[in-house]
Amino acid sequence: MTKLFKNTIVIGAGAAGMMAAAVAGQRGVSVLLIDHASKIGEKIRISGGGRCNFTNVNLNGGDGSKHFISQNPRFVRPALSHYTAQDFVQLLKNHRVKYHEKHKGQLFCDHSAQDVIDVLQAECATGGVEWRTGCAVKNIRALTGNDAARFELDTANAGVWQCQNLIIATGGLSIPVIGATGFGFEIAKQFGHTVTELSPALVPLVFGQWAEKGWTNLAGVALPVRVSTGAGKKATAFDEDLLISHKGLTGPAILQISNYWQTSEALRVDICPDVDLTDALTSGKLGARVQLDTALAQLAPHLSKRLLQHWFEQPAFAPHAKRKWADVPDKVLKELAASLNAWTLTPNGTEGYKKAEVTRGGVAVSELNNQTMESRLQAGLYFIGEVMDVTGWLGGYNFQWAWASGVAAGRAVG
Repeated sequence: MTKLFKNTIVIGAGAAGMMAAAVAGQRGVSVLLIDHASKIGEKIRISGGGRCNFTNVNLNGGDGSKHFISQNPRFVRPALSHYTAQDFVQLLKNHRVKYHEKHKGQLFCDHSAQDVIDVLQAECATGGVEWRTGCAVKNIRALTGNDAARFELDTANAGVWQCQNLIIATGGLSIPVIGATGFGFEIAKQFGHTVTELSPALVPLVFGQWAEKGWTNLAGVALPVRVSTGAGKKATAFDEDLLISHKGLTGPAILQISNYWQTSEALRVDICPDVDLTDALTSGKLGARVQLDTALAQLAPHLSKRLLQHWFEQPAFAPHAKRKWADVPDKVLKELAASLNAWTLTPNGTEGYKKAEVTRGGVAVSELNNQTMESRLQAGLYFIGEVMDVTGWLGGYNFQWAWASGVAAGRAVG
């Protein structure tokens, strides 16, 4: 059987894989890009409501590690400093892609996420990258005693290929409907790598007896909150919007905190982060003639009527909702304030990989070179993007890691 050869083979035609292939190809390296799916870049296509939150201005140099979760978050520093958000923005400008900045430095395409895919395909074309889509890799073998090639790949429908460098850009387990698999983790283990514990991340959280407690009736209610989890030095908090769903809680606040939440830990949600309700309710009641529910609506005008009604249906507060504010005991007012400023509830779990935007955990970064993404265990083997134990915040951070780690590997093989 004829064995075909490319200097570098990239498995996975997502954000990181296309970037690595383009960079390597433009440095004069022969590159084959393989993906088992027939449609490339599907995660890019569906991200950001179809407009792709492709990076964040907070990654324009400096230490970006605080925006990432890993057994060693500092691992990301070299790659992110060598390829910044501004570098990717310049790439889009070169292709005349228009974009805009939204909440907290998030950058989105004006038109469509397809613009980003088109840019990456064009960059690959400039580098002479060869493609094989709808092509599964069945086996990978390390070669010894072969100066030209280190690896041999059996594919389902494109023959046997050999290469000097192999870049794994297969992503994680999130959103299996678009083709996510654990293939990259299997390859890592095959070559002796540690894969840290995997779990869904940037994912909605679910709660027991949600419907029985009446929360499903509030599905669709959104509001700004401060959500936190953990204690002491491990405490983490985000000020973002929360959305009540039929199954539990979602929205940016919950997706962010899900990266840090541990099973059996409680969440603390401050529904009125800008108001000290204990002080406002107790000090403001003197001589007040309005009803308590009216008073609370005035103190926290961002709370919807539906939410306030639900809150006052709780047994502890229902008898006082229509009482004059001035007549409600301070003890009740303090309990009401605490329930809103420090609503504490424990999730049963998450909505799983089906709804998760990314996968937490992956190939241990202690076994990779942080300058090149090359394996410390197998020469010529690289891991980039989501397959690694690097998980970014919501808001373009994971895409910037894909670009930066892809560029690092592409430059290394070139």
